[in-house]
Formats: sequence, C-alpha cells, structure tokens
Amino acid sequence: MMTPQQVHLIRKSFAELASHDHVAALVFYRRLFEIEPALRPLFKTDIEVQAHKLLEMLGILIAMVERPAGLDVELRAMGARHRDYGVTDAHYGMVGEALLAMLAEVLDKRFTPEVRAAWTALYHTVETKMKKGASDAEKAEAAATKV
Repeated sequence: MMTPQQVHLIRKSFAELASHDHVAALVFYRRLFEIEPALRPLFKTDIEVQAHKLLEMLGILIAMVERPAGLDVELRAMGARHRDYGVTDAHYGMVGEALLAMLAEVLDKRFTPEVRAAWTALYHTVETKMKKGASDAEKAEAAATKV
C-alpha cells in the first residue's frame, strides 16, 4: 500500500514528465533494450506507437492509484494480456529497472530518493498484480484444456 505522500510524489513527478513525455518513453525503451536486447522482438509495433501506449497506461495507472479495487482489476487484466505477448516473470524486474533508469535520466535532480521510493512502491504493486493476472490466466487455460 502506498502512502498519500508517495501518491503525491508520483503524481507530481509524472506531471513533470509531461513536457518530456515522448523523450521519456523512448528513453525507457532504449534502457530496456540495453538491459536485455532479447526483449526487442516482443514489441511487434513501431516503438513510437509503443512509447505512446506506455505513457498512456502509466497515466491511467496513476489516475487509479487511490482506487485499489479498480487498479487490481486493470493490472490483472494487463498481466494476462502481457502473458499472451510472451512476457515472463523474469521480464518484470527488467522493466522495473528500465522504468527507474528512465525516471532518473529524465527527472535528473528531481528524482530524489523519496521519489524513487514512491515509484518503486508503485512498480512493486504493478508487478505483483500483473504476475497474478498472468498466473490466473495460465491456470484458467490449463483447466480449460483438461475439459
């Protein structure tokens, strides 16, 4: 669970990204592919399109952060979809690392230890719920094939 101060810091820092949104998303993907070049083939669409989707989804998640039930449903559904795209549990750590690296690069001095802790807490929630959604989808698929 995130504190009200962490929610405030995430919203404030995300708003600061707005003037750099396109650059921020491209930095994210550059960092992700530096961390693990083998992930590149998972992204079938143009990276520009993917960059737009990333920031749009971050905005939606941040808007929902104070509504845990809705956030839980959205993240589990995302986890199931990403499983279908070929995302594995191991990829989540790489994505989290790329996200924090992007924030550090784009926000620079505004990426304080407190802001880092807030984003880390948010990403932990995202990762946990998405993995659960992927796991649930896998179990449902396995059960359906047994019938």
